[in-house]
Amino acid sequence: MNGKESPDYGKTLNLPRTEFPMRANLPKREPEIIKFWEEIDLYREVAKANAGKPKFILHDGPPYANGEIHLGHTLNKVLKDFIVKFHSMDGFDAPYVPGWDTHGLPIEQQAIKTLGLNRHAVSTVEFRRRCQEYALKYVDVQREGFKRLGVRGDWENPYITLKPEFEAAQIGVFGEMAKKGYIYKGLKPVYWCASCETALAEAEVEYADKESPSIYVKFPVKDLKGLFDAKDAYVVIWTTTPWTLPANVAVTVHPEFAYVLVRFGGDRLIVAKELLAKFMADTGLEGGQVEQTFIGKDLERLVCQHPFFERDSLLILGEHVTLEQGTGCVHTAPGHGVEDFQVGKAYGLEVISPVDNRGKFTAEGGIFAGMTTTQANPAVIEELKQRGLLIRAGKIKHQYPHCWRCKHPILFRATEQWFASIDGFRKEALEAIDKVRWIPAWGRDRIYNMVADRGDWCISRQRTWGVPIPIFYCADCGAAIINDETISHIQGLFREHGSDVWFAREADDLVPPGLTCGHCGHGKFRKEADIMDVWFDSGSSHAAVLETHKDLHFPADLYLEGSDQHRGWFNSSLSTAVATKGTAPYKAVLTHGFLVDEQGRKMSKSLGNGVEPQDVIKDMGADILRLWVASVDYRTDVAASPNIMRQTADGYRKIRNTFRYFLGNLYDFDPKADAVAYEDMIELDRWAMMLLHKLIQRVTAACRNYEFHLVYHAVHNFCAVDMSAIYLDIIKDRLYASPAKSQARRSAQTVLYHTADALVRMLAPFISFTAEEVWGYLPGAKERAKTVQTAGWPEADSRYIDAALADKMERLLDIRAVVSKALETARQAKVIGHSLEAQVRLFVDADLRSFLEGEDLATFFIVSSVVLADAPVGAFSEADVAGLAVEVAKAPGQKCERCWIYSEAVGANKARPTICPRCAAALEEEIPQATAPVHS
Repeated sequence: MNGKESPDYGKTLNLPRTEFPMRANLPKREPEIIKFWEEIDLYREVAKANAGKPKFILHDGPPYANGEIHLGHTLNKVLKDFIVKFHSMDGFDAPYVPGWDTHGLPIEQQAIKTLGLNRHAVSTVEFRRRCQEYALKYVDVQREGFKRLGVRGDWENPYITLKPEFEAAQIGVFGEMAKKGYIYKGLKPVYWCASCETALAEAEVEYADKESPSIYVKFPVKDLKGLFDAKDAYVVIWTTTPWTLPANVAVTVHPEFAYVLVRFGGDRLIVAKELLAKFMADTGLEGGQVEQTFIGKDLERLVCQHPFFERDSLLILGEHVTLEQGTGCVHTAPGHGVEDFQVGKAYGLEVISPVDNRGKFTAEGGIFAGMTTTQANPAVIEELKQRGLLIRAGKIKHQYPHCWRCKHPILFRATEQWFASIDGFRKEALEAIDKVRWIPAWGRDRIYNMVADRGDWCISRQRTWGVPIPIFYCADCGAAIINDETISHIQGLFREHGSDVWFAREADDLVPPGLTCGHCGHGKFRKEADIMDVWFDSGSSHAAVLETHKDLHFPADLYLEGSDQHRGWFNSSLSTAVATKGTAPYKAVLTHGFLVDEQGRKMSKSLGNGVEPQDVIKDMGADILRLWVASVDYRTDVAASPNIMRQTADGYRKIRNTFRYFLGNLYDFDPKADAVAYEDMIELDRWAMMLLHKLIQRVTAACRNYEFHLVYHAVHNFCAVDMSAIYLDIIKDRLYASPAKSQARRSAQTVLYHTADALVRMLAPFISFTAEEVWGYLPGAKERAKTVQTAGWPEADSRYIDAALADKMERLLDIRAVVSKALETARQAKVIGHSLEAQVRLFVDADLRSFLEGEDLATFFIVSSVVLADAPVGAFSEADVAGLAVEVAKAPGQKCERCWIYSEAVGANKARPTICPRCAAALEEEIPQATAPVHS
């Protein structure tokens, strides 16, 4: 070995060029490579190399800054890194500006829990300061975690939603939507978390099993408008939320369903005809006699008595009534349900919502005042029982909405909130969806249906840590004031002081100088106390980041997040962009699945089946995690476990060992001086070049289609089969036994060089640490590019694709497989040990003899000699290849001490009696290594 000077980062690694490490030792070497990247300022180095090229913008969906990175972060960020690095090597300027979501309930909860804060006991400004400190701490923690994964980005200049410039841009988005009439304040039921004391958006709700009461209740009939005698008549409802009965103002029936009046003893009950049998089975009532049948619309505006309050309950009509469960008569409380609210509004019904922010009944709840909704359930049931209006009470397990942060069941509660009117731009949003490329394609239908069916977006939150809703109210007439003047003024204040200024100053110090109420002319104001939904924060990033960052543009070429973001960030970004600009903020959207274990179970702390990326990095290295991401089809749920990581490490070793073979045989190769032209190469080498360029074609196509698992499998198969099992095995003799400067050896080295050069560049986006390490040892590489990440993507050359050669090699490999089987049989029979102890006799027909004559079959089969013979009778009766039979015998002659090939000419050279003439001639020239056996 010649001990040439080590590459630039080799000084940091303290390794000579010729000693590409046998073992990866990634946990130790990766931090050293990160240090090298920092020393050369990798992000700027790549930006400089790609300046002026077409842009490709992947806009980063911001994770919450509220904890250490987990495996979900790893999957997401590494996938993004694959795409950005590929595009930056494939002819694009692909800047990557990472971001963090730093407002909202998740940060509040963690700050309260971790810092021991009582948000009601400290000032608003102090509480917000502590939340900001907590969020920025975890921005730093996660930033270091992502850098340790080898993710390349503008880490020193990320976007952070709490930054003044971001908040100012967000206020601009809100103002533009308000200007177009899309923002309004209204009383309607919203998802409400009593535990978090705030309204929630649809994207903040998840469904889980819950056990609830299941009760059938009689509503006494007061007036049936002459349809029949109202005496002893009741309309029966079924509900799983007894606590909502204090807010009941109506019972809804379907206008087209048939309803029956059924006598059970002294009671006459009204239920849907189709549900009568099930109703009787559920309640245990027997012997019901149908007295009359009605159509639902005949019952409209009949009057019942509320079960326990002095209040009427009107019978109304609604298309939302179904025959799936219950009685077909639906208890209706407009203050506690969206459909109830809508149908109640049509009938002008009162909206009663006697529950406060903490889920406790107010004085309006009467005898239930002070109770939580959970406490009210049994109290309501007992009250119904005492009044003789409870038919049956039981339990039911069903899917129920829960807060996605605290995991507690939520309420539907009518409150005054600020909303964004989806109807105002729904048509444009649906049209925009169809102009976007959705990957996988089913993503289009998912988000399309969500936008088509969603109600108005509740954007106000009754919390503290977030961007305030920038609206003033006239202190005299109460009119809401938001216009270009106020928005521009608030933007300026936020840009200078951040949104804390809203909470630190009084309203009169926040309004533009000289502002007066446009309704009454008054000059005193109060400010809105609510903050914006955190989805409005991140959903404004297209305006706050894409339109303001000098390296980015609107719309982005790609958004990439988990499939849950169809209802989250993809949706909120689409809504704000379409509402303000009339177009989607992305040209394409790619989604990945969720993490599961080997049994397909969702990862959870309770099951203890999670995989911590920090543990994998510590034990195996980040490149193992990166290769795991490359190996999975991320479009479906992704399995991870310690066992899967170990399997990935095995795959990694095969790729690394292939590079070791390449580099170990290129130590004396100068690509400028020693490379052999394609037309002068040995045929086997030309075939290997063809395999390489076919691989480049497959990998490039897979990358452009974001099918990275195809990259992994193509590369792994190339290294394990095409290279290790075939080509590298065959050329080993030529590399070690031929004269160092012979054309035969240089031809093979040329293939190894071109293959290593192309393969390391193709793998740079995927196993970035290993690729950088390989680049430092590849002859001449550092002269071309300081880092592999600026070396460019290899291009497939169609000149190397030779169909006739491919057919010929396929036929030879089929024959080689038959020979290999015969050699193994001979080995098991103790006829031979190593394959070089064998002489192979091939019994062939005329056609096959013509095909094989002149080929260097001994080298191809890795045996000492091959004899072509005419076939004896019956030789082809069980042939695996037509016209071929194989016989293996002990090779004649002696074993050459240098090349291990058996030859009858060993000893012919008296000066070198233990080696064959070929090796004797080679030793007369400079040779690479003559001390170690060729085959091991």
